[in-house]
Amino acid sequence: MSTKLSAGKASRSGDSNPQYLGTKLYGGQKAKNGNIIVRQRGANILAGKNVRLGKDFTAYAIAPGIVTFSRRRKMKFNGKMETKKVVNVL
Repeated sequence: MSTKLSAGKASRSGDSNPQYLGTKLYGGQKAKNGNIIVRQRGANILAGKNVRLGKDFTAYAIAPGIVTFSRRRKMKFNGKMETKKVVNVL
């Protein structure tokens, strides 16, 4: 029996697959029902009209229409006002 591990074996050497995050449909493009608009980590872009967020914060269309991006002022829990980006399908 050898006292060394054989060459080429390394624990935790595998790499995970890429996540393909980002904007999939931009402003002015047509969206069908169920099309993914934005894949993101955390609710950086909020869901507006005819848009829902999935459990992994993916924004997807729930009705056909044209994608638009806008900004909305939102009150935080500490009383400060914050500007957030919102995606709509109109």
